[in-house]
Amino acid sequence: MQHIVITGSTRGIGLCLAAEFLKAGCRVTLSGRGETPPETVRALADAHPDRVRYIPCDVRQAEKLEILWHEAARWGRIDHWINNAGRNAPYEPVADTDPRCADEVLDTNLRGVIHGSRVAVRGMRAQGGGQVWNMEGLGSDNRIQKGTVLYATTKHALTYFSRGLAAELAGTDVRVGRLAPGMMLTDFITKTPEGEASPVIRDPAFRWIFNVLGDRPETVAAYLVPRILANRRQNRRIRWLSTGKVLGRFLMAPFRRGRLLP
Repeated sequence: MQHIVITGSTRGIGLCLAAEFLKAGCRVTLSGRGETPPETVRALADAHPDRVRYIPCDVRQAEKLEILWHEAARWGRIDHWINNAGRNAPYEPVADTDPRCADEVLDTNLRGVIHGSRVAVRGMRAQGGGQVWNMEGLGSDNRIQKGTVLYATTKHALTYFSRGLAAELAGTDVRVGRLAPGMMLTDFITKTPEGEASPVIRDPAFRWIFNVLGDRPETVAAYLVPRILANRRQNRRIRWLSTGKVLGRFLMAPFRRGRLLP
């Protein structure tokens, strides 16, 4: 039975990945900033009492990631470690962004992934192998979108970091890969970091493109999980929204109007 650790897994794609891993017969360690598991995690634990654990972890603190590995490893070998925890930035120019918010985005999306990967690689080398997965996003493909530059910068750096780490580990039993989930209908899209309705969803152009290319996280997780579990390659990138899917969806765009965002 494979054991999966997912940071930032109390909601969104992280929680959906956990649910799919459980369907596949895995054990899952979930984590979030809260000291106690939220209702979403308790529901999974009630349904799978012997295969779900929750360990609080603020990925902005390297020592908390060390604790997450140590506590999760008590449950047995960790086969996959997924750095999913992320922080969005307000939809606004960088010059107008509160520096405290900028620090939070950098600390969570970049330092959290770097330290999480470092902890996981060290632990996996000691246990004789494993796989680390980092979550790509807007910016990983070098595309620039105004109002999202700060967040996208962290994802661009994350992609370089992941490829570099994979190169360092070439020929070893520890693999590093990337997950490219595309555009998903989660709080990252619909809400600001403060939990209010995001101004981006009021943009007609954004609503149009999101309805064409967007998906629900449950759909994406169902595609990613079997490919994660089957992977044996170093530097693997598992991409949900392939070029063929993108072209097909643009051809069907008139029929996708209002599908996710009215």
